[in-house]
Amino acid sequence: MRSVLQGAEPAPTGTGPQTPDQRETPDVPDLTGRARIRDAALLRFASEGFRVPVRTIAADAGVSPGLVIHHFGSKEGLRRACDEHVLVLIRENKRNVLGDEHGSRGSPVDVLAQLGSIEEYGPVLGYVLRSLQEGGELARSFVASMVDDAVAYIADGVATGTIKPSLDESARARYLVTQSLGTILLDLTLNPPADPGDTGSVIRGYVDRHGLPSIELFTGGFLTDRTLLDAYLRYAEPPPGGQAATPAP
Repeated sequence: MRSVLQGAEPAPTGTGPQTPDQRETPDVPDLTGRARIRDAALLRFASEGFRVPVRTIAADAGVSPGLVIHHFGSKEGLRRACDEHVLVLIRENKRNVLGDEHGSRGSPVDVLAQLGSIEEYGPVLGYVLRSLQEGGELARSFVASMVDDAVAYIADGVATGTIKPSLDESARARYLVTQSLGTILLDLTLNPPADPGDTGSVIRGYVDRHGLPSIELFTGGFLTDRTLLDAYLRYAEPPPGGQAATPAP
């Protein structure tokens, strides 16, 4: 089975922000020197944080520290490349579950297979958590990109009929991302792992504790009618999406 960290290596681009459709798409496994460095860095950052020295990452990738700088310009450039790759992996996973712009989505068997091998996504979760804990402008930019991606793949799901539309699509995407990240951070605080570097065990524990209630909530909803929503819309100024409240049945 291909590691979730492996993906197509994009051509070098500028440092400006990219839209979801402009970012790399991990279709073909790639083991170039640049990709090996990126994957080695992602694993180290996920397990030890961003203070790990470049020479350690270089040793993991089997290259010299100078080659790391040659490919990425700096350690910050390497982290940005890892950010980009993690965003691609998250987006690919979400679209496999929710459906893409062509209406294609993974089968229930595919979803079950993902749950069965969820530990493979441990480094991705570990990297996201380290980024949040590090804070700063890179972390804010990373979360903003996660929200932008969520807007895009949720829109695909709405278009293909797998997701209900929202009165405010951007606000819903932002809420879902921040709620998910907050839940993961709180769960990690309440259930500290014996080995913080064992990201596979971290994500397995999280899914075991929260998989059923979260899937049930997203699938079946929570409230039995829209009384609370209508009450909110009567007082919201302006109403989200220009929607007025409808009488409760």
